[in-house]
Amino acid sequence: MVATNGARTDRGALERMNAVLRHRGPDDDGLYVSDEVALGFRRLAILDLSPAGHQPMFSPDRRAVVVFNGEIFNYVELRAELEAKGHVFHSTGDTEVLLAAYREWGRACLPRLNGMWAFLIYDLDARKVFGSRDRFGIKPLYWHRARDTYLFGSEIKAIRASGMYRTEVNREVLAQYLVQEDLSAGDRTAATFYAGIEQVPPGTGFEVDLDGRWHSWRFWCLGDFETEELEDPCDTFVDLFEDSVRVRLRSDVPVGVCLSGGLDSTAILCSMARQRSAAGVEDPLHAFCYMSPAFDETRYIEDTLSQTGAHLNKIELREALDWDRLERIFWFYDQPVHSTTPLVGYELMGLAASKGVTVVLNGQGADETLAGYDSYFRDAWHTLLQQGRWIRAWREIVAYGREHERSARGLFALAVQRAFRGQLRRSEAYRRLGVARGHAAARRSPWFDPSLARHLPETVPPYDSLTLRRMLEASVERDPLPLYLRVEDRNSMAHSLEARLPFMDHRLVALTFRLRDEWKISGPWNKYILRESMRGRIPESVRTRVDKMGFPTAHKDWFAGPWYEPMQDLLGSREVAERGLYNVDALRRGLDRHRAGEINISQPLLANVAQVELWMRSCAADPVEVAGAGAGRS
Repeated sequence: MVATNGARTDRGALERMNAVLRHRGPDDDGLYVSDEVALGFRRLAILDLSPAGHQPMFSPDRRAVVVFNGEIFNYVELRAELEAKGHVFHSTGDTEVLLAAYREWGRACLPRLNGMWAFLIYDLDARKVFGSRDRFGIKPLYWHRARDTYLFGSEIKAIRASGMYRTEVNREVLAQYLVQEDLSAGDRTAATFYAGIEQVPPGTGFEVDLDGRWHSWRFWCLGDFETEELEDPCDTFVDLFEDSVRVRLRSDVPVGVCLSGGLDSTAILCSMARQRSAAGVEDPLHAFCYMSPAFDETRYIEDTLSQTGAHLNKIELREALDWDRLERIFWFYDQPVHSTTPLVGYELMGLAASKGVTVVLNGQGADETLAGYDSYFRDAWHTLLQQGRWIRAWREIVAYGREHERSARGLFALAVQRAFRGQLRRSEAYRRLGVARGHAAARRSPWFDPSLARHLPETVPPYDSLTLRRMLEASVERDPLPLYLRVEDRNSMAHSLEARLPFMDHRLVALTFRLRDEWKISGPWNKYILRESMRGRIPESVRTRVDKMGFPTAHKDWFAGPWYEPMQDLLGSREVAERGLYNVDALRRGLDRHRAGEINISQPLLANVAQVELWMRSCAADPVEVAGAGAGRS
């Protein structure tokens, strides 16, 4: 909380904001309150479990104070560098190192940090607050300006709890979510579902002075990395990956790993096992896995367990979650999410917490940086055609079709069509036509009130190339990674867990964006650099698999079964009717037809409507009362 232009901070508001975030830090809490700046913190103790790690934390001269959410993984190396410059440390954690780094280098400290963070530092001498969010936005930071006061929070519910924000829906974001099934509108910009509440963009630093002036800048951008030839890409990748895992194992509390049968989590687990063995760690390594009856990955998981000796803890989400429990889970999310799939992650993090694990490593980010989705094959072929490398494109498509049992001629024809459409997208008139068609489709929607179309943006999107490089940049910076990182943070913090993501080490990401496309997509293989780098390091059955399963849920059956009655009650409520967002009669008839097996509208339609309504209910509730009632312990 930063009061400007002579305003004063409100201690009571700060206490409410701090209380509602207890789930993010149940181990300790603290406040710093002055007339101009008030900082609150909830601590999840990971490094230096002693009182020396308490926050808010002061510099030795008490001229700067910090609140910091996240981890600076290279704090050991930074600490040694700062000690050589004369800094003296009284704790063994990373918070004190962050504060000293700011005192030594000012805002130039940001490029030196390797980690995930959102922090605020009040510089009493400069009479300003310096803040930042990490390069990829792994850790959240929201803000709202209420008259002469800036409010900041790790979650939106903290700002709402202040009493200084009146809840108002961002109709533009809501309309894009419901009508166009586009949840990236908020995550690819600063916007949220709440009007007047924005998020600090990833890779950004900012300063706010006590006169209310705001200045921000980007200190990280993927566009800064140009493709180049590297002498030993695999060796370089392996070294950086192993070091990324190594620094993310730094913890004073138990560390586990989320495991599927895929490349990413398997590579992480195998690296953890090697490094723990080399360090003589004898405690069992716990892996947490979701087992779906519909998609059996047992073979791959068993091969990995055999190689690593890890202990497997698994859940099977066969039954739908109780509707009341569902409402409590969505309270943590603050905003609607993309599907019911995040419920799997929520339950998985709960399993880890129940086993006494406080830190989990996970594979988020590998798909978006290493080209792990099937759609990236089309982007790679499009790139080759755009470059005039038709023969190479044909060979790549033939190799893919042979392995995936697809017609090479059919795939090549689709690639040529896509290249043609890519040329059309250069035309502003063509893009403008696409916007107009989207608005017309929204007005014709059988499920929603036509008035929602008025809230869709009129702006014509700028031309964006469909090359593999540009699509990967968009995946990391706009959609879908920002959403997945938001879900990862909320699912873990709901259970007072910290999720660490080795593939999101900025050194590793920078390397992947310097590599040629052939190191990401090659014939039938995606994530080619990872596959080649992991030869002899992970089970061969996992390294050479070409299918991808994800985390499926039985949402179709859930809306036809245990969620049918609650959903009908919801749609039949007076609040829903008065909101004027839906064609309620059509939705209720559609739900009946879904239950009868005539149609399947479970996802995204029913899931999105359910989330919006549960979110609207949370908007009407006092977040402090909800937190006090135990929403944080479901």
